Amino acid sequence: MKKITDLLTTTKIISITGNETVTITDITADSRQVKKGSLFICLDGATVDGHTFAQKAVDAGAVALVVSKDVTVSSDVCIIKVEDTRQAMMDIVPSFFDYPANKMRMIGVTGTNGKTTTTHMIRHILRSQGHKVGIIGTIHIMIEDKSYPIHNTTPDVVDLQHILNQMVNEGVTHCIMEVSSHALALGRVSGVEYDTAVFTNLTQDHLDFHKTFENYLAAKCKLFEQVSASNQVKTGKGAVINIDDPYGHRVIEATTAPTMTYSTQGKGTLNAHDVTMTSKTSTYTIEFDGKQYPIKMNTTGLFNVYNTLAAIGACLYENISMEKIDEALQSFRSVPGRFELIEEGQDFAVVVDYAHTPDGLQNILQTAQEIKESKMIVVFGCGGDRDATKRPIMGRIAAEFGDTIFVTSDNPRTEDPNQIVKDVEVGVKEGLREGSTYEVVVDRKEAIKKAVRSARTGDIVIIAGKGHEDYQILKDRTIHFDDREVAREALKEK
Repeated sequence: MKKITDLLTTTKIISITGNETVTITDITADSRQVKKGSLFICLDGATVDGHTFAQKAVDAGAVALVVSKDVTVSSDVCIIKVEDTRQAMMDIVPSFFDYPANKMRMIGVTGTNGKTTTTHMIRHILRSQGHKVGIIGTIHIMIEDKSYPIHNTTPDVVDLQHILNQMVNEGVTHCIMEVSSHALALGRVSGVEYDTAVFTNLTQDHLDFHKTFENYLAAKCKLFEQVSASNQVKTGKGAVINIDDPYGHRVIEATTAPTMTYSTQGKGTLNAHDVTMTSKTSTYTIEFDGKQYPIKMNTTGLFNVYNTLAAIGACLYENISMEKIDEALQSFRSVPGRFELIEEGQDFAVVVDYAHTPDGLQNILQTAQEIKESKMIVVFGCGGDRDATKRPIMGRIAAEFGDTIFVTSDNPRTEDPNQIVKDVEVGVKEGLREGSTYEVVVDRKEAIKKAVRSARTGDIVIIAGKGHEDYQILKDRTIHFDDREVAREALKEK
């Protein structure tokens, strides 16, 4: 609970009318979440104007409104007028919850690919040392072993502060977050002070939102600018950066925090070499601080070597020794939907992966190329209402590696799925190798079943794009759809 006058010291206001003595018990920008004692923030969004819900919020129990336009309500509620309600929300909400991020170690992981696996590796290592850990990411929110659903990789500022406050109340010592470029650009992480910032990689994605790659890079760099900002209240800062990535040097330039780089090419302060992989495991040697550490992982793929290095770097900043980290990693298992093997006793491999960017798709197909015994069968599509320029690029990548390619739907959203697959098909035709074939099967379920039916001994079937997701977003509805369930069903039928 906070007095409204205490909260208003955190943001710039134009005027206050009505009852200025009220006490706030909750904050929301969603009129459906208003309860007695709430402060309702009227956001003027792209499709909905929160000001039109002012009276509804008051009827539901709101005792104060933050507005940027004049509103008329049938009650003597406190009306705080500001220039920008979104900025006011970013200022007020963390203060209302007493800045919960300042009461935990905050590790932020950003990059195009690898965020989910990296955060789960960090969680696994920290918990092995007795720390209480929370995680906020693409798949879910976790507080220790309890899992909660999530709708954005990084929730909006109200939801995020609610979650962080809950973590503090439950005794969490470390919170690990996937920090999306959208969240950094839109200020969703306002009021969050990070202790360690991790950069995995940067390849083309989200240009529908950022417009240019330079804007996308600049958004990612905000996390590293913040971790070394001058107005920090916590100490022990650090940055962990993939120096093999072409943009790693740009990220280094964005921070003055102590920096640890990682590499598989001998260029980092943390290096992996002598990498050997099977379809299910990988072994390599890590070199750090003049010593060698043999590592054996129950994950495969060079991309997972990079994810492991990123996680190790973050945990070294938490003062966990390499010996303890190595010990913990031996019991780590892959994350759902990340190069997840689907086993039903078949004599060929079926892998489900979340890869939905050009780089992500190339990573898993390169890994499959290294471990396949015979042919590679690829099932993938591209989402609607997202960066359309990557569609032919991903088509070319699939054709470069796949022996048989099934181009299908992903989440078409409001777009025509037939047009999306046509965009992808352009790239497939350009990259198709002699002897390789492709087929367009718009129905994703049928495409997966065809791929599984066509597989022979020693083949590897890659089903890319949705990974852990258990839904398909269509124009007028969202339906249940899980690639892993469909693959299992197809395997049992076969």
